[in-house]
Amino acid sequence: MTLIGVEGERSELGRSLLERKQMSADWLPAFAAVSRSAFLPDVIWPFDMGTGTTVAVDRREEPDLWSSYANADVPIVTQWDDGAGEGSGSVPTSSASMPSVVFRMLSALEVEPTHRVLEIGTGTGWNAALLAHRLGVANVVSIEIDPKVADAARDRLAAQQLLGPVLTRDGTDGDEKGAPYDRIIATAGVRQIPPAWLRDAPGGMILAPWGTHFGNGDALVRLRVSEDGGCAEGRFLGPVEFMKVRGQRSPFAGHDVYVPDGVAGADRSTTTVTEEQLLGGDRFAAQRFAVGLLVRNCYQQVADRRGGARPVWFYGLTDRSWACVMFQDGRMEAAVWQSGPRRLWDEVATALAWWRAAGEPGYERLGLTVTAHGQRAWLDRPAASWDV
Repeated sequence: MTLIGVEGERSELGRSLLERKQMSADWLPAFAAVSRSAFLPDVIWPFDMGTGTTVAVDRREEPDLWSSYANADVPIVTQWDDGAGEGSGSVPTSSASMPSVVFRMLSALEVEPTHRVLEIGTGTGWNAALLAHRLGVANVVSIEIDPKVADAARDRLAAQQLLGPVLTRDGTDGDEKGAPYDRIIATAGVRQIPPAWLRDAPGGMILAPWGTHFGNGDALVRLRVSEDGGCAEGRFLGPVEFMKVRGQRSPFAGHDVYVPDGVAGADRSTTTVTEEQLLGGDRFAAQRFAVGLLVRNCYQQVADRRGGARPVWFYGLTDRSWACVMFQDGRMEAAVWQSGPRRLWDEVATALAWWRAAGEPGYERLGLTVTAHGQRAWLDRPAASWDV
């Protein structure tokens, strides 16, 4: 299928998104009119799905390869280390998300022609441009914390005649002056839904990548906000992974801070929990997310497999408690070490047992309730909830 007005690799991308039901048909006109490539810098760092690494591509030196990545369903890093340097760095801090994720989120936003939308995290400006094309530039306000990123996005939006308000400030503060909004969409991961977002969207909807510090992964949550803005509630829609808003990045201090002298002085035991039961088939396995909801203030780190062995570490984020479980091929039991006031492995094993007893629920059975006083997760119904 060739999309009208769209040629080559963009047409193939659009066809693929439609066939995989990642893009709903009502977003097709915006996809056709607003090219992702118009919002990318000359130097990009696409994530190569085959090798699992980022690669630098300069449009001026490799225009065909650059175009191929721009029109592929891959995430593209556009900034490292909050812009501290010009080239690649240690931590990616701004990006163009995978088109499949972009349109999956836009479809989940359920916008109507008269809706006003507040976007948190302008990034390249492509997401704001898609919204502006559909709703009109006056109905889309975007917030970007990084001045250079915001300026570049404004230039690209203006070049496409889709420039609306782009505010340079912390998006977790919302936009009280411009409120009320019908929809708030975050394109950066959060660990706490800011109360300001409830304030700014009374009776509306918040769509955000949300997760715990247990891992870097997120889950897309769609929250319906009460008419008075005092509460927001909804279910998770499925796994995603985003760069985090600057004020909510992981506080993990590093392995050596917790385990400077190895495991020799820790309490030792064994477990019959298997690697598959704990980790599932991939990093987005539902049990990983569920365990993170139950084991608060904990960070999990899955090490590489070496010599038939894989250690999985757990670190307390409010003290220096830690635990390690060592899975080894061919052994029925795994060794466990624990240290500190919290028995982190015991907490993880209990949470995993709860998940299995509940029928191994997927993301769609889990939900979140948010008020100005905190957040509570729940399974199946809000009445059965716990603090997260």
